[in-house]
Amino acid sequence: MEKFVLYNTLTRRKESFEPIAAPNVGMYVCGPTVYGDPHLGHARPAVTFDMMFRYLRSLGYKVRYVRNITDVGHLEHDADQGEDKIAKKARLEQLEPMEVAHHYTERYHDAMRQLGVLTPSIEPHASGHIIEQIAFVERILKAGYAYESNGSIYFDVEKYDRDHRYGRLSGRNLEDIVTNTRELDGQSDKHHSYDFALWKKASPEHIMRWPSPWSDGFPGWHMECSAMSTKYLGERFDIHGGGMDLMFPHHECEIAQSTAALGHDSAKYWVHNNMITINGQKMGKSLGNFITLEQLFTGSHPLLAQAYSPMTIRFFVLQAHYRSTLDFSNEALQAAEKGLDRLMKGVETLSKLKPAATSTVDVAEAERRCADAMADDMNSPMVISTLFDWVRIVNQAAEWQQSLTEADLMALRATFSKYVFDILGLRDEKSATAESGRDLVSPLVGMLLDMRMQAKAAKDWATSDAIRDRLTEIGIRVKDRKDGYDWEIE
Repeated sequence: MEKFVLYNTLTRRKESFEPIAAPNVGMYVCGPTVYGDPHLGHARPAVTFDMMFRYLRSLGYKVRYVRNITDVGHLEHDADQGEDKIAKKARLEQLEPMEVAHHYTERYHDAMRQLGVLTPSIEPHASGHIIEQIAFVERILKAGYAYESNGSIYFDVEKYDRDHRYGRLSGRNLEDIVTNTRELDGQSDKHHSYDFALWKKASPEHIMRWPSPWSDGFPGWHMECSAMSTKYLGERFDIHGGGMDLMFPHHECEIAQSTAALGHDSAKYWVHNNMITINGQKMGKSLGNFITLEQLFTGSHPLLAQAYSPMTIRFFVLQAHYRSTLDFSNEALQAAEKGLDRLMKGVETLSKLKPAATSTVDVAEAERRCADAMADDMNSPMVISTLFDWVRIVNQAAEWQQSLTEADLMALRATFSKYVFDILGLRDEKSATAESGRDLVSPLVGMLLDMRMQAKAAKDWATSDAIRDRLTEIGIRVKDRKDGYDWEIE
């Protein structure tokens, strides 16, 4: 298997990727909480880890990709205060909580399909794994790192910190956490304010509840990921991913409770994508810049100057390294739209190039540069930069300023197909939507352009220009070549 490096958030350095049981790779990624429409914040982790999934498979690894659905237990203040967001929506809309969860899960799936995100190997739901979560809590209790209080179970952070160290992932220490943790109503059951709920006793009005050895209640937010990753990937697996906003407290607590139950770390590599901002500001409903994916696709948000296609959004996400902050703006999205169009036109031109007797370029360089970029912590911006360099060469070849043999053409087409479509996961939306129309107009356009060639041969420039200009008016761009012509629907 080819080697590559990943930045491990846990160790804060790039590390050579060495799977625990190659060629098998276990990857767990925190998925959405399904109480609202999928939004811009869902796009970045989905695209980032979809690219990782695609890349690992392209290297020959057999990947089990687990992405969870949080449909219970995701509460404000770590289940100490506030109402379960799904239960709250169900109560307000007079629905069953699972109706709410199912509706928004389907909305999420539809958005992911439009973004070209592959379905994971397994997509477990928190509500379907209550038994496993209860069993995991029991293991932590048995190990001595949790305590019961009035029917709820809390994790003993102080005891864990003495034996292991709480805060390894986020770089925090317990003293800082104590200083920055405010007392909240309903925390009197805890030994310390920073202890977090593993199981919470449900109040009488709480809709989502399950029986347990301690009370009728529900699991804490962090518990689902420990229980489900262990169930499907084993006690030791390769990659745990998610957004940087989950690093603390969610992933920090997950590491603590998994280590407490298992006696060792579960995930070998922790990988986090960075945040999304909009015009330099953090996205939030209070700021008026909260944009759903449907609003992006339709252009129906006040901050949007136009609609942006799913592939434009995907391409924009991939233009930035996954560990860098990504700022959305109309200008940046419009630039991404133009860049994607240029790339896809380059792919189309490449497919139509005719072979020459000799090559004037080294096509192996394209594969080497793309492979090296992906091997360096999935540097998708460098891959895209390399592809653009070769689009320029392809366009030169179309004008006979460069030449490629048949073997080199096949190799270059394979490189573009591998990185543009297989790994980056892009698709040519314009080609897909215009395909049926092109099938109908192709003979007519061909006939007109043959007439134009005849007019040019007779030096009837007026007729030649008139045909070209009329085609341009109706959205068909004509490209003159030394060996004839080409055309495309704009």
